[in-house]
Amino acid sequence: MPNIALELGNQSASFGVHSAYGEQMDVDGVRIIPVALAWSGFGGGSDESGNGGGGGGGYSVPLGAYIRKGDDLRFEPNIVSALAVAIPFIWVAGRALSRVIRALKR
Repeated sequence: MPNIALELGNQSASFGVHSAYGEQMDVDGVRIIPVALAWSGFGGGSDESGNGGGGGGGYSVPLGAYIRKGDDLRFEPNIVSALAVAIPFIWVAGRALSRVIRALKR
């Protein structure tokens, strides 16, 4: 395993759009280009006796797809992913706003 960093880099290239959606495709003259947000992390180490280890992981969120039909290009969001992100954000923003209002009333 002399090139473990290169091997992990090659494996992490499959994260993202490819793992969430797949390749772009043409359907009846319409090109569909998927979009996803992905991140990954890896770590490793060894001790003085040469014992070592490592690990890593990644996460991918499908955001939507670009739809190209002739000269027209538009983005179609993935509603399920948008709701999965928006609901916790709205809850946290509401809690913060209620605390600010409560503090201003005092």
